[in-house]
This record gives sequence, structure tokens and C-alpha cells, in this order.
Amino acid sequence: MEITPKSSSSALRRLCRKLSPRKTEAGHHEVRGPIENPTTCSSISSNSDLQMSKMFDFFDENGDGKISPAELQTCVRSVGGELSEEEAEAAVEASDLDGDGLLGFEEFQKLMEATNDDNKNQQLRDAFGMYEMEGSGCITPASLKRMLSRLGDSRSIDDCKAMIRPFDLNGDGVLSFNEFTIMMR
Repeated sequence: MEITPKSSSSALRRLCRKLSPRKTEAGHHEVRGPIENPTTCSSISSNSDLQMSKMFDFFDENGDGKISPAELQTCVRSVGGELSEEEAEAAVEASDLDGDGLLGFEEFQKLMEATNDDNKNQQLRDAFGMYEMEGSGCITPASLKRMLSRLGDSRSIDDCKAMIRPFDLNGDGVLSFNEFTIMMR
């Protein structure tokens, strides 16, 4: 049974959210979760390696500098997720660059980045689904108008066409998921 990090990522996503930084009211980032000494910083990019290192250390329960499938499984369970032994082994195997059956720091980073990318893509798909014309696979001016009205921002069809136009790369008058993704960047 081959499982990629993507297929076992919902529990990993929850773990990443619990351990990842979030913005405070002042616009700074705060490290959450079981990481010791929560910190606030003004630039997440300058602190991301430190945060990833702290997360790695949390996962590496025995302190050997490697994360085993069992350690990965334990951490996922700590946030209420379920990750079977087979899924944990498959997630480690998919990111294991040196073939030792364990995750070193760089391999762990690769797994977390894949999980975060998958999470971002799912959030975009969820948002797209809110605006999409039921089952059409695209956002039409009418579906955009409907959703904006539900959100308390009534717009005309012409306004909605004007909002879609700059991102409608193929000129068909609607937004596909790919066009929506570009718009949201």
C-alpha cells in the first residue's frame, strides 16, 4: 500500500497548524503549541528555520537527530489525529532521501513543506467552491454576485464581470480554479 504525504496529510496539517506561528492582533507572529518559550517576531521568514528546528526537536522524542515513523505517529496523535503505522511509515518513506527509514532535519522540512502546500491548496479549493456556480467548475459573474450578496456586499453583474476580467486569462468570462489561484496570490 503506497501512501504519499498528501494522503496522510490531514492529521499532519492539524499538527502543523497547532505548531505553526499565527498572527497576533499587533500583526506579529506567535509560535504556538508545545514548543517551549513562545516567541513573537516581526518577520516569520527570518525565524522560520528556528521554528522548524523547534518543531523537529519536539517530534524527535529520543533526541537522536532523526524522526522515526513511531515518533511521527505519536506527534500526530498528540493533536487528536490518527495516523496508522503504515501511513506513518509511508510518509517517512516518501520524504526519506537517504534511505535509512528515518527523517533527518532536511527530510522533515520536505515533509512539512509538502503538507503546508497541500493545506494551502485545499484552502483555495474550499474558497473556490464557495464562489463556484454549483458544479460548473468555474466562477461566473452571477455566482460571484450571489456570494458577495451573501457576504453583505451587493454588486451588479457588470461590477462582477469587471472583477473577473483582469484574471480571466482565456477570455471566456469566467474564472477557472487555475485563474482563481493566480488571483489569490
